[in-house]
Amino acid sequence: MNPEQCPICFTGMETREVAPCMDCGALPDELRHFHEGLHTYAEFRVFDSLRLILCNFCCVDFGSYQPEYFGLPDSVRLSFGRMTLIQEVHPPEKTFDKVCPDCGKRLAFLRFVSEARQLHHQKLQASNS
Repeated sequence: MNPEQCPICFTGMETREVAPCMDCGALPDELRHFHEGLHTYAEFRVFDSLRLILCNFCCVDFGSYQPEYFGLPDSVRLSFGRMTLIQEVHPPEKTFDKVCPDCGKRLAFLRFVSEARQLHHQKLQASNS
């Protein structure tokens, strides 16, 4: 895969300033919220081995994702309680990342999704062996 393409939908990516949250950070309102100091940020361990930086809203809202989005069975319940806080994050004044204009997500989050899908696919294959 070309690093200039979205790892989920393969659309060409564009570089822009983003908020530190890997989930909502590409949204213009969230960038404004970041500059206004409306959110706090923390790094979490999710799905046992993957790491994700989230704002105080997205860490609580993470459970609203459908589990299939991350390669999990529909019966799995996502929740804040399944995440492990690693550390509070005090981000720099400016953060830049590639953003998918179709998905509207940061490359950092799209890589997380891709890695989660691979991880869960491998676990499923191992359990079926």
